[in-house]
Amino acid sequence: MTLNKLIVSTSVAIALSGQVFAEELKFASFTPPFHTINASVIEKLNADLSAATNGDLTVRGYHGGELGAGPAEQYIRVLQGAADMSWGLPGYTSSQFGKTMISELPGAIPEDMPGYEALWRAYDKHLSQEFPGTKPLALWTSEPNIFIMRNKVIRTPADLAGLKIRVAGTTAAEVAKALGATPVQMPASQIYNAMQTGLIDGVITGASTLTDFKLDEVADALTLGAPLGRLAFYTVLNRGTYDGLSKDQKAALDAASGAGLSKSAEDAWLETATAALKIARADSANKVIELTDAEKASFAEAVSGVVEAYVDSVDGAATQAAMQGK
Repeated sequence: MTLNKLIVSTSVAIALSGQVFAEELKFASFTPPFHTINASVIEKLNADLSAATNGDLTVRGYHGGELGAGPAEQYIRVLQGAADMSWGLPGYTSSQFGKTMISELPGAIPEDMPGYEALWRAYDKHLSQEFPGTKPLALWTSEPNIFIMRNKVIRTPADLAGLKIRVAGTTAAEVAKALGATPVQMPASQIYNAMQTGLIDGVITGASTLTDFKLDEVADALTLGAPLGRLAFYTVLNRGTYDGLSKDQKAALDAASGAGLSKSAEDAWLETATAALKIARADSANKVIELTDAEKASFAEAVSGVVEAYVDSVDGAATQAAMQGK
């Protein structure tokens, strides 16, 4: 069945069932309950909706893939109605989110600009078509990506030659290739075993994964400051489920989602990353490399052509400008 046919059939079915009464919304998560997503998005949504509707509309989290395993299948899981809502990374299905992925590129949006603001600025005109059959409730980005390595210390692009580096999506893959590494795309839930067994030498991702995915147990070297971009995330609700809610429930959901929920998620990612780096620095078994300005420049030069090439490939100049607030 094609994606478009799946969207139509499942949305109609869920819209009809939603007319009865949508009391509890099922939120599918592929990560365990201790992951940052739980408090910052799932529990926050539940608290806000419950308070606004006197308990008539609530959210229940189903963690660890309880509603279906597979991080890359989260979007489809919502379309199929296995869950009312879920979260995921556009990078896991990069071809669907060509323009959304611009936000992950090094320097595509200024480092001091909140990623969630950039994504929502571009959403209505440039990104909405990349989210068929759903209503995005939150869009946000992670802390800056770093190198998280096992038995390898990265100080220059030359140190990456021939190394197998895990990436989340196509944009990070282009960055890895520009630096001389071999990109290996896999979901974050597989990184631990891949690093432990030597399938990969390291990963380009945010420091929050040190605790959210326990990478601190298998990594022993971190390199900070290289221009490696960020990760993008979404939380989406099945459009049929939303259409089946009452007027008051829709109003409550609209108020509880959007920029406010996105900020909650992004702030939480930053807080988790800061705490994880503090722990990593305190562990004498780790080597934490903070690049000098000159060292940063060598990485910036190596990836300088990646952003322009990718933006051109998705006809995304106007999208990037919108993200930047131009």
